[in-house]
Amino acid sequence: MFEHQGEGGTLIVPGHGYLSDEHEVVEYRDMVVIVRDRIRALVRSGATIEQVKAARPTADYDTRYGATTGPWTTDMFVEAVFRTIARR
Repeated sequence: MFEHQGEGGTLIVPGHGYLSDEHEVVEYRDMVVIVRDRIRALVRSGATIEQVKAARPTADYDTRYGATTGPWTTDMFVEAVFRTIARR
């Protein structure tokens, strides 16, 4: 049986971003799923992209993962998730 060993485990070396361990990758994946679910609920209720952004579905993750400048901002992330969900 696999047990998370904390430090000293497998490291993930991304093409962009930070070196991470397995636990950090799981945390990031969980954040993406939670934000997706929040945006999906807003889209299903008829919210526009402006309303979704105003609802700040990433607010509790912004200090860790958010960005207001650079090549990939939080607004860009929210827009990409919104477009993906709205297409379905």
